[in-house]
Amino acid sequence: MIHADIISPKSILVVGGSNNIHKPGGKLVYNLLQGEFKGDIAVVNPKEDQVQGLKCYKSIELVPKFDLVFFAIPAKYCLPTLKYMIKEHGVKAFIVISAGFGEVTPEGKAMELEMAKIVQDSGGTLIGPNCIGIINENYHGVFTTPIPNLSQDGCVLISSSGSTAVFIMEKAVSVGLRFFSVFTIGNAAQTSVEDVLEYLDVKFDPEKSSRIIMIYVEAIQQPQKFLKHAQSLISKGCQIAAIKAGATEAGSRAAFSHTGAMASSDMVVRALFRKAGIVYCSSRDELISVASIFNYRPLLGPNIAVITHAGGTAVLLTDALAKGGLSVPHITDDIGQELAAYLDAGSSVKNPIDFLATGTADQLGIIIDYVEHKMNFIQGMVVVFGSPGLFNVKNVYQVLNVKMDVCKKPIFPVLPSVINAHQEIDYFTSSGKINFPDEVGLGTALAQVYHRTKPKQAKLELPKINKPKVREIINMNSKGFLSVDAVGALLKAAGLSQVVDYQVNIPKEAKDKAKEAGFPVVMKVVGPVHKTDIGGVFVNVKNEVEVEKTFKELMNIKDAEAVLIQPMLSGLELFIGAKKEEQYGHLILFGLGGIFVEIFRDIKAVLSPCRKEEILRQLRKLKGFKLLEGYRGKPGINIDLFVEYILRVIALVEVAPEIEELDINPLFAFGEEIKAVDVRILLS
Repeated sequence: MIHADIISPKSILVVGGSNNIHKPGGKLVYNLLQGEFKGDIAVVNPKEDQVQGLKCYKSIELVPKFDLVFFAIPAKYCLPTLKYMIKEHGVKAFIVISAGFGEVTPEGKAMELEMAKIVQDSGGTLIGPNCIGIINENYHGVFTTPIPNLSQDGCVLISSSGSTAVFIMEKAVSVGLRFFSVFTIGNAAQTSVEDVLEYLDVKFDPEKSSRIIMIYVEAIQQPQKFLKHAQSLISKGCQIAAIKAGATEAGSRAAFSHTGAMASSDMVVRALFRKAGIVYCSSRDELISVASIFNYRPLLGPNIAVITHAGGTAVLLTDALAKGGLSVPHITDDIGQELAAYLDAGSSVKNPIDFLATGTADQLGIIIDYVEHKMNFIQGMVVVFGSPGLFNVKNVYQVLNVKMDVCKKPIFPVLPSVINAHQEIDYFTSSGKINFPDEVGLGTALAQVYHRTKPKQAKLELPKINKPKVREIINMNSKGFLSVDAVGALLKAAGLSQVVDYQVNIPKEAKDKAKEAGFPVVMKVVGPVHKTDIGGVFVNVKNEVEVEKTFKELMNIKDAEAVLIQPMLSGLELFIGAKKEEQYGHLILFGLGGIFVEIFRDIKAVLSPCRKEEILRQLRKLKGFKLLEGYRGKPGINIDLFVEYILRVIALVEVAPEIEELDINPLFAFGEEIKAVDVRILLS
């Protein structure tokens, strides 16, 4: 837990502060002074007698106790200085802006870990190293600019990277987004993003705490802690948007199965964010747009009215909204004709509502009133209004400002003329409003916010499976792939239907079992993992002669142990997989199956355990979902049964966490039935 002296110290010492405000130590002192910190500030610098009007000590041995100590000195001096401060003064709060630690060398990493352990053992908190510091209502403890004007209704920014935090603040301030506090954690030697979330959660005050949180995170060290506190904050009314840097790297994972080959860290992070209710963002601009949307009234439905005097931007915006699953519905002729009477000739009232370059502030007000009061099928508005630089548009922005305050439907302003109308936009944002200078960015972010998952507090129920039998099978098997018999027994214990199959070792047995299965049959090699890649699967084997010939070919394959015979099925091929991710739990993947599963990668993923509603939501996002529903006269599948199968796989891995990978590909769906055909299970 973050120590109170990090948040609200009564005294601050800057070790390495100077008079040179172009260096980190000097700029840090300058910002602390400009921030009007109400406690005592002092500096340690052997080369100075006074620093920016503050008392300066020649060495750390001369200083009294301070609540919070900043280090702006070379890395090699930080560890001995920290040890001294803890031993002699019992200091509990350190912010190390110094670089040259784990981001540079193994020796630096060892040094920062030792610092973290010493602070941890003392019951204190270390922020950094290699960070820019912290900004809050008590002090401005950073060596960078800008320092945003802090507001009670502003957002909290938590960033792994100091420079990224600066870039986010620069852009955010320019569009009118306000801040409540900023935490940068740098190398996160002791204090991580999860720890900051924990602090915000535990110390949450409904009257005073910010309800908007922006996160830029480079490493999620404790996913379950991250999930717990994010969900808790959201349940308290907070909204969170986050970027996870490096999320597309698949990492060094052995592709033992289709699941292992496809599961990526990006999938895991997206699944974690969805489970928490966090809006996943892919860029700084998207993060800022989403946080800005959080500041406006919530969008309660998918239908948007686009109000503009510039047709091109309206087209781009409409495309972005539609791509994100929102709608720009046509306005009925009766309302449209009534509204058109107030607009210039040639205006379009179909939606987008284009009131032309000659549109006035009064006309904008009338349009907004019509959408607000006479268009019950519309749940939100986007107003696009720029300037060619020919006249002042302040009166338009004044009308927009007022309407945004009085209308119950949210109004999102796109004011793109950041040069021609910069003075008018400055007026607009100074009144507390936030501008979206890019209409496509707004459309994308608005869809992300509207479709985010909302966490549920009710107990999660999974299908009942035979837990004692599952544990018996797992306990009887060691690390590695389960045998065909063990897989079959495990599926049966989990309530997963499997196509009848026979494992054979001699030609006569192969012919007998093929007849028993009923021709035509499928014959597969047992032993090698990727059967199809090595010619280890034969379909449509029609008679005993073909069975004997195929058996010999399969047994000649390297590492062949036996042959599996199954009746040949037809139907839609599906896929379910599970991949154990360190600390996250199991990632559950599903979608269309067969040989194309790795080519098209039309799959979705959730983190186990998961609710039926989230699985259905992800299923509907599949590009091939229409095939599941039924398409062009072809029957669909029993979607509820497919979801039931996915839930049973989740129940299985929850009971048997030793399952490293599970791969069911394909499942054949035909009529109202679904049967697993090819299953591989790897134990860790």
